[in-house]
Amino acid sequence: MVKIRLRREGKKKYPVYKFVATDIRKPRNGGYLEALGQYNPNTTPVTIAIKETRVEHWLRKGAQPTDTVRSLLRRNGFWLRWTLTRQGKDESVVRSVTERWQMQQAEKAQHEADRKARRAAKKKKASAPSAEAAPAPAEAPAA
Repeated sequence: MVKIRLRREGKKKYPVYKFVATDIRKPRNGGYLEALGQYNPNTTPVTIAIKETRVEHWLRKGAQPTDTVRSLLRRNGFWLRWTLTRQGKDESVVRSVTERWQMQQAEKAQHEADRKARRAAKKKKASAPSAEAAPAPAEAPAA
């Protein structure tokens, strides 16, 4: 049975992963049938580059993605296109749904950035008055 999974590469404490199609009996970093893309969690935002035609080829042949790979394919938008294609939707429907999904992702990212900015401003505002409001303790007069 063939699985699509991640293969760890890169330096120590700086992992970079490859998407690979491999036999399930092989070890994580053992031999593989084909490299299908790359995932770099060290960049901001994370980098996910896949060869969509080859991933689709392996999925059509019955390869099963691991849970992690499936979640990365969802984040990339490929899994949505694959699901719609598998359901028999025509190309125009797939394209329109994918474009709508991409717009929602952009709005979501903007909302998250706004939320972080509001939190940072609130935290800054909350920490500034408390430092000024707390006067230094008065020293007791020497007797």
